[in-house]
Amino acid sequence: MTLIHGDAVDMSAFAYARGAAPDVRARLRSSPADFFVDEDCDIALSGSGEHLWCRIEKSGLNTQDAVQALSRATGVHPRQIGFAGMKDRVAVTRQWLSIAWPIARDLPELGGIDGIQVLEMGRHGRKLKRGAHRGNHFVLRLRELEGDRDRIEADLADIRARGVPNYFGAQRFGHGGRNLGLSRALFAGKRLSRNRRGFALSAARSLLFNAVVDARVREGSWNTLIDGEAVMLDGSHSVFSLADTDQHDDALEQRLARFDIHPSGPMAGRGSNDVISGRAQALEQAVLAEYADLVAGLERCDVDAGRRALRLAVPSLDWQFEDDATLVLSFWLPPGAFATSVLREFVETIEEG
Repeated sequence: MTLIHGDAVDMSAFAYARGAAPDVRARLRSSPADFFVDEDCDIALSGSGEHLWCRIEKSGLNTQDAVQALSRATGVHPRQIGFAGMKDRVAVTRQWLSIAWPIARDLPELGGIDGIQVLEMGRHGRKLKRGAHRGNHFVLRLRELEGDRDRIEADLADIRARGVPNYFGAQRFGHGGRNLGLSRALFAGKRLSRNRRGFALSAARSLLFNAVVDARVREGSWNTLIDGEAVMLDGSHSVFSLADTDQHDDALEQRLARFDIHPSGPMAGRGSNDVISGRAQALEQAVLAEYADLVAGLERCDVDAGRRALRLAVPSLDWQFEDDATLVLSFWLPPGAFATSVLREFVETIEEG
């Protein structure tokens, strides 16, 4: 199966855990309020320090837009503004940002910034770092829903019970899925700005991971442990080799069933990958060999290799039909997981813009 066309990643080409693409249709993001995200960041503020932390609600802006707006309002360079996770533009989102703001200066007035409302402010001694949040709460409203209601509810119950393939979403590949072109330009020696270099590296790693997920979905092993598996502990980056355990014992299967552990796939880069072996290793090597230029490019750029869970658990998934054509979903996801990867398993969405 061809997952890319030229330099564009085709998300519709990735395999679905429940077989073919869903025959349910709906409209997403008819307005920003239909895609609500509340960042779960429970870091206790110290009350003093050189950084001003702000919890904001924004609409019509992505996180980088918000950083630029706060930079203009405060005179602080964007690199001195920290955030835990990137949030979408066509959405209403709440998240924390930190601003390097010397303690000797009074708290600024941050009202009147278009698209941003400051909900809370407080002092802390450290800058907010990427990935410091626990996760995100989502409330999504699907409108103009077309499909069998009983089938939809059955699919949602199945997603809550089994999870979904942990694909990186379309946002990771840029508008039209074309950030892969940046990756190839970077690996060919083109100089890119810091942000564009980050997009290029991220797109390449995400495609490689998605390709392995796709292969595991097609063989039906995305949510099972296979020979030589690198097993990931839920909520962490810790992994252990199945080769070092009693193969497929009952205790492991029980832990897998309750989402305590997951099979994992490669975040390509330099470094040892000796935690995987056997059939799992052979499958990954076969998939990555198809994209050898991207693998080599990531290694030359000194990106460190890692692992990511192949399965995304959604045990908090809840839903309510507001009427026959409007469905509201609520769920929590860990950092780095994509709400669109949950949606794609039961509905084809039409998005504004």
